[in-house]
Amino acid sequence: MNVKAKGYILGAIAAATYGMNPLFALPLYKDGMNPDSVLFFRYLFAIPIMAVMIKSRRRSFRLQRKEILPLIIMGLLLSLSSLALFLSYNYMEAGIASTLLFVYPIMVALIMSCVFKEALKPLTIFCIFLALSGIALLYQGDNGQPISLQGILLVMVSALSYAIYIVGVNRSTLKEIPTVKLTFYVLLFGVSLFVFRVDFGQSVIVPDKWYLWGNLIALAALPTALSFLCTTQAIQYIGSTPTAILGALEPLTALFFGILLFGETLTVQLGCGIALILIAVTLIIAGNNISQHLIRFRKLFPKLPLRRNKAPRQ
Repeated sequence: MNVKAKGYILGAIAAATYGMNPLFALPLYKDGMNPDSVLFFRYLFAIPIMAVMIKSRRRSFRLQRKEILPLIIMGLLLSLSSLALFLSYNYMEAGIASTLLFVYPIMVALIMSCVFKEALKPLTIFCIFLALSGIALLYQGDNGQPISLQGILLVMVSALSYAIYIVGVNRSTLKEIPTVKLTFYVLLFGVSLFVFRVDFGQSVIVPDKWYLWGNLIALAALPTALSFLCTTQAIQYIGSTPTAILGALEPLTALFFGILLFGETLTVQLGCGIALILIAVTLIIAGNNISQHLIRFRKLFPKLPLRRNKAPRQ
């Protein structure tokens, strides 16, 4: 198997495993656990997994003083994103929530335009229009019954927090930290939010069935550790853009399990809304490399572009 094939397989695994969040979280909700308790255990169990990864790669745990505060901020942003997403499962179907979350690349583009003055391309504006149209279709629901506005707002908070996290990591001194080490400390500082929300363990809800502990371990291992590891390797093999495009499998996986196991319904209108969002995000991710492909094409075929239509110099 060649390197590119491995990259695509790993990218697909990364996206699909992250889409398994509802698969393991919803049974815990049904048993009486709340999002704070679920995420407390998810982060707590993921930390030692990431520590083992660091040790296996012979990385150092040492931090510079200037890295501590940014890591705390990034950890709180990521935990806020997780909390808002898991809270949204109480107000809407998990598949729809996962699809709405997928607008975060568009938010990244807007942040880069508004804060860092990057040009907002016509393609980006078109994709924003497509995404908003898709969200409108999801909000209207089926037969005129709207889905929860509170649920939509929670997912938007989740997507915005994650978008700020991505920009913050790439635009700060943290970009020099190895990815495994960065994720370890982000989880370590991020779990503090859930420690506070469960009153330092006093109000944490513990599963009363032994097999539900498997759900908590699976949440830490699959959507967190395995998804992260496969994403990193996929980027190394095929690059960030194809890996991000494969991220469309995240909401599709959540939808699949939601319909198959949790009785969620997918109507034509909801399907159209989901398709618009996926198309918009895929275009905005792929569009970043369109100009590069055109440049390569012109280098390969220098006589084919508009040069022959250009008036000769006098």
